[in-house]
Amino acid sequence: MAEDYLNDQLDEAVDKLPNGVKLAWGIVKQPSRGPKGELSIPKIVEAAIAIADRDGLAAVSMNRVAASLGFSAMSLYRYVSSKDDLLVLMQDAVCETVIPEEDEDWRSGMRTYVRATMGVFLEHPWFGDIPVSGAPLTPNNLKIVDWALRPLRDLPLNDYEKMSIVLLLSSYARAVGVIARDIDQAVRRGTDPESITGMNYTAAMRQLVKPERFPYLHPLVESGVYTEENPSENTVGDDFDFGLERILDGIESYLRRKNGENEAK
Repeated sequence: MAEDYLNDQLDEAVDKLPNGVKLAWGIVKQPSRGPKGELSIPKIVEAAIAIADRDGLAAVSMNRVAASLGFSAMSLYRYVSSKDDLLVLMQDAVCETVIPEEDEDWRSGMRTYVRATMGVFLEHPWFGDIPVSGAPLTPNNLKIVDWALRPLRDLPLNDYEKMSIVLLLSSYARAVGVIARDIDQAVRRGTDPESITGMNYTAAMRQLVKPERFPYLHPLVESGVYTEENPSENTVGDDFDFGLERILDGIESYLRRKNGENEAK
């Protein structure tokens, strides 16, 4: 009786999951009617990703995905009940990755994780166009979270602190990934790289940015730093790496403070 009760509770909890999430976990009964082997959720998701990679997220529709597979949209709806569910499946599918061997220390491990996460936005530019609607719930997304937690497992942090650090680094990867994607797409469209950095507009900025209106920005424009006029003089290097290292420094400082507090007790 107790086992039956627990199973009922589990079924009830699973039933509350969004349909797209249940599809990703494979816990939705698949249709038995129709030509076997011609349509499946993986085939539908693969076709949708191909369209999004080529033409952007706005180009993905049930009709277009169905047409690319040689079926009607109604055929797709027997497998995936809505476009929203399809987007969940697409997002989870591109998060499938081979987890690399463990790094030598936690900082290296977090660097590897952040760079790999950022890379998804370049490989699949539409990925960043799907709004964040809540905590990751699909299996491949959760595998990424599990990977992010691996370097933190032996650190003197409680579970809330670990999840906050993962959120911090994931947010940084997303922000930088979207910027890198946008710049990459601008270059692919033929935009001059020096226009992207602002170097082509250095002279104009010096005319427009006056100290009385922009007292703190003005010195940077005058020196050429704002538009990277003299990249060889850059003391920071890559902005992404610089920002990531400062975040890791902050986490390390937090760990030292916690160790000090624990030793004082």
